[in-house]
Amino acid sequence: MAKLHVSTTVNGEPLEFLCEPYETMLDTLRNQLALTGSKEGCASGDCGACSITLDDRLVCSCLMLAAEAEGHEIRTIEGMARGGRLHPLQEKFLEQAALQCGICTSGMLVASEALLAKNPEPSEEEVRFWLAGNLCRCTGYDKIVRAVLETAAEIREAAQ
Repeated sequence: MAKLHVSTTVNGEPLEFLCEPYETMLDTLRNQLALTGSKEGCASGDCGACSITLDDRLVCSCLMLAAEAEGHEIRTIEGMARGGRLHPLQEKFLEQAALQCGICTSGMLVASEALLAKNPEPSEEEVRFWLAGNLCRCTGYDKIVRAVLETAAEIREAAQ
């Protein structure tokens, strides 16, 4: 079977790659593009560890074929930091100790960033609902939710 040629944008950079028709976006990110921040936790779309955005829509990269990236904009955890400076969510996760083993962290951050892009003033219930597709076996979620809410408040305050 012939490999497919894909032209896309990843973290703001146009790029091209070849992939097998059955290859997942997660495998392409990790194995071909050396973007290892997205983790494989379940390979069935149940844990959210591989979360990325596709044209600003949150998706599990383990459920997406790499060929589906053609012509689209993909953002991964590696695209959150700008110019060597962590994204405010990343800083707050560190400050609040909202991570432990790290398997879910990149997915939680990507999902949280997607939430704040859609809703800059979420309630606690909205944060918990939005992050329900991201499983964490270590933290108990409270620190993660608090980090997202505090980041949202700080971003709103800075914009005034």
